[in-house]
Amino acid sequence: MASPSTLLATESHGRLFTAADLAALPTHLPSGDVDFELDRGKFIVIALPEHLHGAVQLGIGSALYMQGEQRGHGRAFTEVGVVLSRRPDTVLGPDAVFISTAKLPVVESPEGYLETIPDLAVEVRSRNDSAAELDRKIAHYLGAGVRVVWIADPKTKTIAAHRAGEKPRVFSESETLTVDDVIPGFHLNVADVFPK
Repeated sequence: MASPSTLLATESHGRLFTAADLAALPTHLPSGDVDFELDRGKFIVIALPEHLHGAVQLGIGSALYMQGEQRGHGRAFTEVGVVLSRRPDTVLGPDAVFISTAKLPVVESPEGYLETIPDLAVEVRSRNDSAAELDRKIAHYLGAGVRVVWIADPKTKTIAAHRAGEKPRVFSESETLTVDDVIPGFHLNVADVFPK
């Protein structure tokens, strides 16, 4: 296998990379920490999240764990690589996911990423995330079979729920987020997700 620096240098020659290549990349460079995702065989460098992003991620992830996993409805994960497609490989790193009991036990790739497609994927919008970037991720998730994708936006203090073939539903701070087809009885006050 080529070294990480060689992998990055050869991308410009049209080579499609794999989940195994992604797993071999460094997370620390001389200029600082870095993370990557894989979009149809091409590396994407992603910025490390800011503190507000982390607070929102923790709030949603905790709710998924307490109301979903602890009540026996499935498994909750945060900061996990998910293989959405192969040949070419797409591996994204959602901020949180939930997998229902019907899909357990989870299937893990040789690199340690989830190969079980989640029922729910959560992305917390960072200040650098463009609408086009988020739309690309939503399309990947829904195309792979994720039932619902939540986009939490700390700036607008909203959570948009996306489902295949439907218009997104945007939940404001005055509303309660539910997802009964994934986690029966789940409810989350949107206002509780975003730090005051």
